[in-house]
Amino acid sequence: MQADSINATIARRDSLTVLPTGGGKSLCFQLPPLVTGRWTLVISPLIALMQDQVAGLEVAGVPAAAMHSMGSKEASDEARAGVERGEIKVLFSAPERAVSDYFRSWLRRIAASGNGPGAIAIDEAHCISQWGHDFRPEYRRLRELREVLPATPIGAYTATATPRVQHDIVEQLRLRDPIVLVGSFDRPNLTYRVLPRSSLPQQAATVIQRHKGQAAIVYCISRKDTESLAESLTTMKIDARAYHAGMTPAARTKVSESFRRERLDVVVATVAFGMGIDRSDVRCVIHAAMPKSVEAFQQETGRAGRDGLPADCVMFTSAADMIRWRRLIEMPQEGSGTPEGQASVRAQLQLLEHMRRISAANRCRHRALVEYFGQTLEGTSCGACDVCLGEVAPIKDGHEIARKILSCVYRCEQRFGANHIAEVVTGEQSAKVLATGHDRLSTFGLIRDRTKAQVLGFIGQLLDAGYMEREEGDRPTLRLAASARAVLRNEETATLVESGADAEMNAFMNGGGANGGGSGRDSQSLAKPRPRRDVPDLSDAEHQLFEALRRWRKALAEERSVPPFVIFGDATLHEVCRQRPAGMDTLASVRGVGVKKLADLGPSLIAALDAECPALGLARDVGG
Repeated sequence: MQADSINATIARRDSLTVLPTGGGKSLCFQLPPLVTGRWTLVISPLIALMQDQVAGLEVAGVPAAAMHSMGSKEASDEARAGVERGEIKVLFSAPERAVSDYFRSWLRRIAASGNGPGAIAIDEAHCISQWGHDFRPEYRRLRELREVLPATPIGAYTATATPRVQHDIVEQLRLRDPIVLVGSFDRPNLTYRVLPRSSLPQQAATVIQRHKGQAAIVYCISRKDTESLAESLTTMKIDARAYHAGMTPAARTKVSESFRRERLDVVVATVAFGMGIDRSDVRCVIHAAMPKSVEAFQQETGRAGRDGLPADCVMFTSAADMIRWRRLIEMPQEGSGTPEGQASVRAQLQLLEHMRRISAANRCRHRALVEYFGQTLEGTSCGACDVCLGEVAPIKDGHEIARKILSCVYRCEQRFGANHIAEVVTGEQSAKVLATGHDRLSTFGLIRDRTKAQVLGFIGQLLDAGYMEREEGDRPTLRLAASARAVLRNEETATLVESGADAEMNAFMNGGGANGGGSGRDSQSLAKPRPRRDVPDLSDAEHQLFEALRRWRKALAEERSVPPFVIFGDATLHEVCRQRPAGMDTLASVRGVGVKKLADLGPSLIAALDAECPALGLARDVGG
């Protein structure tokens, strides 16, 4: 859909483009000024995102500049002067700066002189909607740009927008009869897994070690969690750094720069990290806890495998995650008592519940995600999630456990929540259980052989299967759905599952290694992505060449003070390793090697191949 999006802007039409992370949204607003000759104003929310895109454009031969709080006044003045001279083709600006009185006056002045922007691009446009996962009030003011430049087409771009958020973006930005383009939300090169959290540091280390030498991002709920986990990983000889909003700007920049420039491979972060991070070899994203929305999960996991190569996404969950997120969302803050603030809290709680249902469901992860965003997935198996890979197995006595839980809900008069029901059936003599007299119920202690966390997981499955419903409110309660009667009467069989992959994880942590574990399956499957896209594997010699080219790329990037992925992405280096061009003509046919990069970087890359291929016994010009 890139061509349709680009053509809409060239035709001076408003547009909304929704493409998954790594789907090429940036090209949609970077290319039109090269066709029309008129510069584009891009609104971007993060400094790192702007810096990376400016660096990438300049390496590709496109003059670009950015104005943000980390830049000097002189740099901003020079950026505007470059636009006025017709030199700058793409100008990036933070939203706060774009709606400032000074900037709007400047836009009016240059528009009156005939040198106004040919288009306005709003990147990460979901930030404008309170139904989006990353609502930013300052984005609401971007509609003022329409008043300043009424004839200029506006394009909105995002990776995560449900139909409801798409409608909100169009309304808030006052887009006029926009062309709405929504690509597939499926990321077939990502393998999704959801595992119960037990010993998080060991679990996270196991996954990271399966991707040694490659980038990994670990997301946590709180700042304290990031610091604690990063410290634990460091004691396990994994170089990991924490990243969160409570750090000084200088400290955050140091971690971000180290990661982007491949001096650091593992970052343990809150959601403050990652937007716009385009490091090409992020092969693993771990969620140390359930994220607060499906949109957040989609965007954060989307930072893996942006180059289309295989990547792993593992989520470790616990019943405590839901409780922690609810407390954070409902925590009093400025404006929370207003009708708009209360509506925002309700929206966030609704998004949280959607995430809980998807993480607890025993169904294809890829299918659940695309259906949430209003699309369908073809085929019966994705081949790239724990469910479709057969890593979650039905429990032999699942039906009986389901009947006991449903019966307990009934005997508790359908007036209590999941936590209380779990305490009753596991025989926990909590103060509340004793106070209500529920320790005397016939269902008390019927599932003593299971932990409370396991039972809460089973309750989530029964909710997702439609056998129970949750009554929302200050204290959500469980009640039976009409379909529960058939299960209680043995007229219908309920199925519950538990993760077989968790046994593999335990085998890894107990020293089972690549051949350990008692599951009878490939023990490395937990960390080995299984892409649906046909990506040829490299031979051992080609892989050694790939690592050599990564070192060449990193050294060149250090010399030029740019992130390595700006030089060439991993997908391009993979293709170079397969074709091994012997000269500039054949190098020009490799995807990702444009005219500017061929002239600028080609001789150095050919020299690197000349130095490495003979020793590895690799022939040249072998074709694609």
